[in-house]
Amino acid sequence: MQRKQTPLRAMLALIRDNAGAFLGAMVSTVMIVLIGYLTPLLLAETIDCILAGGPSTLPVWLLNALRSLGLGRQVLTENLWILGLALVALNIVNGVFTFLKGRLTAVASENIALTLRERLYAHLQRLPFAYHVKAETGDLIQRCTSDVDTIRRFLSVQVMEVVNAVLMIVIALALLLGRSVPLTLYSIVLVPALFLFAMWFFRRVHTSFRLADEAEGKMSAVLQENLTGVRVVRAFGQQEREVEKFDRVNEDYRKKSLKLSDLLAVYWGSGDAITWAQQLITLAVCIIYAVRGEITVGTLILFTTYVGQLLFPVRQLGRTLSDTGKSLVAMERIQHILHEPAEPEEPDALKPPLDGDIVFDHVSFAYPDDGVPVLRDVSFTIPSGSTVAVLGSTGSGKSTLMYLLQRLYAPTGGKITIDGVDLQRIDRDWLRSHVGLILQEPFLYSKTIRENVGITLRDPQAHLIEHAADIASASGFIAKADKGWDTVVGERGVTLSGGQKQRVAIARTLLKDNKLLIFDDSLSAVDTETDAQIRAALRREQGRITTLIISHRVTTLSQADKILVLEDGRITQEGTHAELSAQPGLYQRINHIQSTLEEELQQARQEVRS
Repeated sequence: MQRKQTPLRAMLALIRDNAGAFLGAMVSTVMIVLIGYLTPLLLAETIDCILAGGPSTLPVWLLNALRSLGLGRQVLTENLWILGLALVALNIVNGVFTFLKGRLTAVASENIALTLRERLYAHLQRLPFAYHVKAETGDLIQRCTSDVDTIRRFLSVQVMEVVNAVLMIVIALALLLGRSVPLTLYSIVLVPALFLFAMWFFRRVHTSFRLADEAEGKMSAVLQENLTGVRVVRAFGQQEREVEKFDRVNEDYRKKSLKLSDLLAVYWGSGDAITWAQQLITLAVCIIYAVRGEITVGTLILFTTYVGQLLFPVRQLGRTLSDTGKSLVAMERIQHILHEPAEPEEPDALKPPLDGDIVFDHVSFAYPDDGVPVLRDVSFTIPSGSTVAVLGSTGSGKSTLMYLLQRLYAPTGGKITIDGVDLQRIDRDWLRSHVGLILQEPFLYSKTIRENVGITLRDPQAHLIEHAADIASASGFIAKADKGWDTVVGERGVTLSGGQKQRVAIARTLLKDNKLLIFDDSLSAVDTETDAQIRAALRREQGRITTLIISHRVTTLSQADKILVLEDGRITQEGTHAELSAQPGLYQRINHIQSTLEEELQQARQEVRS
C-alpha cells in the first residue's frame, strides 16, 4: 500500500522523480520568456534611439555588451540590417528553446504516466479478493486510463505554464514600472478583477469536474458490464432495457459535462472581455501620453506589447487552475486505489508440502460487508488423497469453502489446517500455486486454445498441453475447430460452449503442480457421459490427489469417498452415496428426483429410436 499523501504532495513527488527533465524545461521556459520580452525592447530601442536619435533606454549591462562588440549607435544606424538579423536570430533561438521545453515536458509527463499505470496495475494485482468483488471494473479502467491521462496532460503543459506566468508577470511589471509608474497603474487596473474571477472559476470547476469524472466512471461501468454480459442480454431479450440504462447514465454524464463546458465558456468569454477592456484602456492612455509628448512612440509600442504579455498569463491562470483542479481530482481517484490495503507481506509464512489431511475445525464465516453468517461451526476432514464432494442449495455456503481454502478470505471463527498446519500461516502464493481451481464459469483469454491451456507454463510444450486436453476430454472438439489448436476463442471464451470452456479450464488447471483440486460445479455444462470420462481419466492420471467437488449432479457426487450435505451454513449429513441415499434428507430427495428424470429421459430416447 502506498504511504498516504495528499493529491498535491503525490503530484510533487512524481515531479521530483523527473526533476532533471523538468529543470531543463524550466531553463528553456526562462529563455523563452526573456527572448519574448527582449524582442519588443529591441524594437523600441530601434525606433526611439537608432531612428529618432533619442536617448537609449536599454539596461546599462546590455549597452556595455553591445559597445564591447563594436555595435554603438553610429554603427547600428549605418547598418540597420544588423538589427533585423538580431530579431531573426532571437526568434530562431526562441524556436530552439520552445522545442526543448516541449520535448522535455513530454518525456517527463510520459514517464510519470508510465509510472502511475505500472503502480496501479501492480497494486490491483495485490489487492484482496474482497476489494475486486465490490469494485466496478469500468470505473477501475477509467482511473487507470482517463485519470492518468488527465495528469499526463497537466504535467506536459500546465506546470511550465505556471513558471511562464510568474516570470512574465514579474518581468513585465519591472520593465513597465521602470518606464512609467502612472502608465503601469493604468495598465493593470483590471488585473485584480481578472485574478479574482480566475479564483472563483477554480473553485467552481474543481467541483464540476469531479462530478463529471464520476459520471463518466459510472457510464464506463455500465458499458463494460453490458459488453461482458452480452450473451445474457441477448438470451433474455434485454437489449431495450440495457439501452435505457445506458441512456440514463449517458444523459447524466452529458449534463455534467455541459455544466463544465458552460463554466469554461463563461470564464473564457468574460476573461477575454476583461483582457480586451484592459488593453483598450492601456492603448487609450498611451495615445494621450504620446500626444502630450510625455512618452515616445517606442514606449507606446512597448507598453501595448508588454501589457498583452502581462494579461495573457493572468487570463491563462483560470485554465491553469482548472487543469490543476482536474489533475488533483484525478490523482485523488488514483490514490483511492493505491491507498487500498494490499494483501500483507508474509516474510515468516510457511511453505509446507500440502499433502496431508485438510481439517475444518469449527469454522464459521461471515462476509465483511453484511456480517451475516454464511458458515456456522463447520467441522469435517478431507483425508489426504481422497475425494470429498459437497452438495447444497444455492446460498448454503458451498463456494465459501473454496474461497477459504484459497485464503481469499479468512475464517471469522475456528481454523482450517493442512497436515496440522494452520492455513493462515501458509504462504498464500505458495498455497494458491498448488491448489487447482476450476470454476463453473471459467475465465478464458482472447487467445488461441493452445495459449489458454498452456498459460500456466513458462515454456509451453505441445505434448504436455495436448495430454492435458486428452484428460479433460477436450481433444475431440479442438480437432473439429476451424483452426484446431490455433482457434482464437474470443473474449472470455465467447466462441465456445459452456461445456467446451469448462474442459479447456480443466486442461489448463491440470498443468499446475496441484496438491488439491477443487471443482466448483465445473462439470455442470458437460453431459453425464463426458463427466464420467473426465473423472475416470483424472483418477488414472492424477493418482490419489486430494479433490474437493462441489456439484448438484448426483452422478458426479456418487463417486466421491465422502459426501457432505451443506444446508444454511451447517453440515446436516455426511457419508457415502449409498449411506446418504438410504437416509431421509436433502441428498435422498435430490437423488430421487434426478434418478426419476434420468429414467424418464432414457425411456423417451428408447421411444424415439423405436
